[in-house]
Amino acid sequence: MTTTSTGNNARRDFYERIGALSMAPLWESMHQLVPPAPMPGYVAAHWSYEAVRPFLMESGGLITAKEAIRRVLILENPSLRGTACATPTLYAGLQLILPGEVAPSHRHTQSALRFIVEGEGAYTAVAGERTIMREGDFVITPSWTWHDHGNESSQPMVWLDGLDIPIVRMFNAGFAENGAEDEQEVTRPEGDSDARYASGLLPVDHKPGRAASPIFNYPYARTREALARMAKAGAPDPCHGHKLRYVNPANGGAPIPTMGTFMQLLPAGFASAPYRSTDGQVFSVVEGSGETRIGGDAAGKGGTVVQWRKRDHFVVPSWARVEHRVEGEAVLFSFSDRPIQERLDLWREDRGGK
Repeated sequence: MTTTSTGNNARRDFYERIGALSMAPLWESMHQLVPPAPMPGYVAAHWSYEAVRPFLMESGGLITAKEAIRRVLILENPSLRGTACATPTLYAGLQLILPGEVAPSHRHTQSALRFIVEGEGAYTAVAGERTIMREGDFVITPSWTWHDHGNESSQPMVWLDGLDIPIVRMFNAGFAENGAEDEQEVTRPEGDSDARYASGLLPVDHKPGRAASPIFNYPYARTREALARMAKAGAPDPCHGHKLRYVNPANGGAPIPTMGTFMQLLPAGFASAPYRSTDGQVFSVVEGSGETRIGGDAAGKGGTVVQWRKRDHFVVPSWARVEHRVEGEAVLFSFSDRPIQERLDLWREDRGGK
């Protein structure tokens, strides 16, 4: 027996003996626990709305919004099957509410965002105030706030649900409670939060409270106008085009403390420079069509090319190179776990994809 094989046998014997004490040698897993670069462990994914929508509508005939509590089809990353995750830290799903339906009131410690994909005229009620939702609107439901949804329009409404479920699950801090009634009592007039917080002003006696934004509907019309003005004012960023982040007007941070949300305008003919960052991202296509190369090398070879169009959704994994290319003008909404990474000094970016 060689010295090497004798050494290996001694190590295996040692590992078995310390394993009986629920211990393990760090040197056998050091390269995985502290890698030289992020190792996402999940893949790029794409959901064509043309393919998904018929199943959403079919679900409307199988179960009511009240029976389901929330009638949602989960956008589950193909490499994370069985986890209900789009990325290891983010949940995403498409919710359907039909005319005349109410999704009953409840609250939970998980924070949620709604990005309206199709339809106009349904409402969401948050903490006693209703707001009418329109395509492209970004709506938040802060942690542990009562919320219900209703559709008083004549058309189906579909929106993207984004939640921090995996993050809350990691901390084992998930709680939920159902409301006594399907619809919570409306205690504030529609537009009240907008009047108080959405005009570059704050009530004179406002004191910082919860971390979430006091505004819960960021209308697309206002966001789109800001992007258009930004585009007229200067050249696009080489990596992002014209990109804005949604903010909490009370503190300048993210509207939801665990999830950052963004809207970007890609000008006609734009081809972005390679870019990557440590936050995994979920995208929703608001306007236009194009393609995104996800992953691959610095020379633009390899990876996954996603051909997307309006209302499609796709995932860009952490530290994967991303390059967008469009012929006509396009607008993308996205959300990620960037705020948490930034607060923990973990977030990194690479402008150039080296």
